[in-house]
Amino acid sequence: MNCEYRVERWSLPGAFTGALEREGDGLEEHEVPVGFDGDKIGVEDDATASSMPLTALEQLHHALETMQTHYFELWLGTWPEAIDWTAAVVGTYMSSTLHSLTRSLEYVLEASSNSPRTSPIPIEGQRIENEINKYFSQSVAYYFGENAFEIRTQAYDDMLWVVLGWLENIRFIDLHSAAHYKKTEGDDDEEKKPTWYGLQFRNAFAHRARVFYNLASDGWDTSLCGGGMVWNPHLEPYKNAITNELYISASTAMYLYFPGDDNDSPFLTSSDQPFASSNPPTPDFTTPLLTHPPQDPRFLTAARTAYTWLKSSNMTNALGLYTDGFHIHNWTHTSPGTAKCDNRNEMVYTYNQGVLLTGLRGLWESTGDLAYLEDGHALIRNVINATGWKDVQGHVDATSGLLSPAASAAITHAPWSGLGRAGILEESCDASATCSQDGQTFKGIFFHHLTEFCEPLPAVPRIPGKTWRADPWFKGLHRSSCREYAVWVTYNAQAALRTRRKGMFGGWWGQGVEGAGRAAGGRSQGLGKGAVDYRNGAFGTGNVRDEWVWGVERGKRLDWERVRERDRERDPNDMGRGRTVETQGGGVAVVRAMWEFIRNYEKEEKDVGPNPDPDFDL
Repeated sequence: MNCEYRVERWSLPGAFTGALEREGDGLEEHEVPVGFDGDKIGVEDDATASSMPLTALEQLHHALETMQTHYFELWLGTWPEAIDWTAAVVGTYMSSTLHSLTRSLEYVLEASSNSPRTSPIPIEGQRIENEINKYFSQSVAYYFGENAFEIRTQAYDDMLWVVLGWLENIRFIDLHSAAHYKKTEGDDDEEKKPTWYGLQFRNAFAHRARVFYNLASDGWDTSLCGGGMVWNPHLEPYKNAITNELYISASTAMYLYFPGDDNDSPFLTSSDQPFASSNPPTPDFTTPLLTHPPQDPRFLTAARTAYTWLKSSNMTNALGLYTDGFHIHNWTHTSPGTAKCDNRNEMVYTYNQGVLLTGLRGLWESTGDLAYLEDGHALIRNVINATGWKDVQGHVDATSGLLSPAASAAITHAPWSGLGRAGILEESCDASATCSQDGQTFKGIFFHHLTEFCEPLPAVPRIPGKTWRADPWFKGLHRSSCREYAVWVTYNAQAALRTRRKGMFGGWWGQGVEGAGRAAGGRSQGLGKGAVDYRNGAFGTGNVRDEWVWGVERGKRLDWERVRERDRERDPNDMGRGRTVETQGGGVAVVRAMWEFIRNYEKEEKDVGPNPDPDFDL
C-alpha cells in the first residue's frame, strides 16, 4: 500500500489574508506551558514572551496542548477543576478538535504485516497520528474518569451534555478510521485492511450515550405548557431554553451518529427504553427491545416535536435571542397553577443561542426541510448583531482582521448591544469577573455549535435512504451565508488570543476594546427588567459579587473595595475565578471555529447556477 499524504496550508478568506501574520497583530504568546506554576501567572509574564505560532491550525494545536497539559490529570481521567457538566463540554471540545486535526493532513497508514512497506510513513503523517492518538487516549481515560453515576442523579441538561460528548467522539472515530486506514487500491482482501485501535471503544461510547439519552428523555413533559423539557426533576418545573435545545440536538445526533447498541445493561425491561413511557413525544414502543438499532426514526420524531414546541413557546426576545426559560405562574407542589409557560426569565446567555444550531443542522440533514437551516442562519445573524458588530465592522482592517488603532481607541466605551459590545461576544458577567464555572463555559459552547452548523452541506447523502443531500444551489447558498460570518468569527478569535498568558486564555475576550471600563472599576452589565441570572454571582443571582477571588482561600470574606483597588493594576482576566479549564476550553472552541471557517471558506464559491426557488433565501 502506498502511503499518500498532503499537507493543507490555508490562508484566511478574503479580507482575512494576513490576519495571523506575526508583525502588527498584537498577539503576544508564550512557550507551551509544561509544568509551569499557575500561581505565578500575571501581566509580568509578558517579559518571557517568545515566538508564537503563525497559522490558525498551529494556534489550535497550541490551545489544545495547553488545555491538556495544564488542566488534565491522566491518573484521574478528568480535569479536576471542572464540574461534571463542564468536564463533559471540555471533553466534547477535545473530540471536535481531533475531528479538525485529522482533516488537516492527508495520509494513509498501511496494514500491519510482515511484508515490507511499499513506502515510509511521512514524518508529518507520523507526527499528526501520534498527536491524535495521545489526545484520543486521554478521551478514553475520561470515559473511565467521568462521574457517570453522579450525573445520572443531576439535571436533565447535565445528562444531555454527556450524550453530545460521546456522540462527538464516535463521529471522530468514524472519520479518522475512514480517512487514514484504507486498503491498498485494487486489493479486495479485507484482512489486509488496517484498523485503528480507537474502534474498539466505539460500542462503549455508544452505550453511554444511549443510557444518558434514555434518562434525559424522562424530562419531556406535556402536563405543563403543552410540552417541552423540564430542567431539573428535583426542583419546581422550569422549562428553559438550554434543556430543550440540548434535547433537540441530542435527538438529531442520536438519529445521525448513534451506531446502535446491543448492550442490555442496565435495561431490564422494555419499559426502561427511550420513549417507553407515555410522557415523551413518541410513546409507541411496541417491541420489547433490550438493545437499540441505529437511525431509529423515533429519535428524529422527538427532535421535530421538541423544536416545534420550542419555536412556538415565545422564548425569544425583541432581539430575536433566546431568553433563559419559563416558570409556571402560581405553581406549587399541590397545584399546577396556570399550567402555562407565562413567567419568562428575560436573562440571555450566549450558549442558549448556540446549542440549537447543531440540532437545526441535524434536522435539515434528516428531513431535507430547508426551513431549519433558514431558522439557524436567522439566529446567527441576531447574535452577531447583538454583539454590536455594526459599530466596528467598517473599522476592521482588511488585511489583518483587527481594528485599526484609531478605531480601537474610539470604541473603548462601546455600548452594550444585548450579547456583547464592539463586536465581541460577551456574557453580562465577563467584565466584572463575576462569572461562575457555568458562565465561563458559555461562549465556547456557542462557537462549537456555530462551527458544526456551518460545516459545508453534503453533496451526497451521508446515509443513503436516511439522510438528505444539498443540491448545488442550496449548498452554495449555505456556504455563502456562512462565509459572511467568517470575519466576525476571526475577529472574536483574535480577541480571545489576546487574553493569553503562558498559553492560557482569559474569559473576558473584550478586555482589549474596553480596557478603560475595567480601570474604572469593572462593573457587570446591568440586567434588564425581568432578568434573573441563576448561573453567575455569589448566590446565583448575578447581582452579588463572589466573596472570593481566584488565588484567595475560598470562604474568606473580603473587603471588596480593597480587592478592587488591588485588581486595577492587574490583568483583568486574573480577577474573579481567573483563567480556568472552562476559559481555556472556550479558547479552544473559538480558535477551532476560526480554523474551520478558514479551511472551509478560503476560496470564493463557484457559480452554482440559478436559484430553483426565487422566493427562498437565507
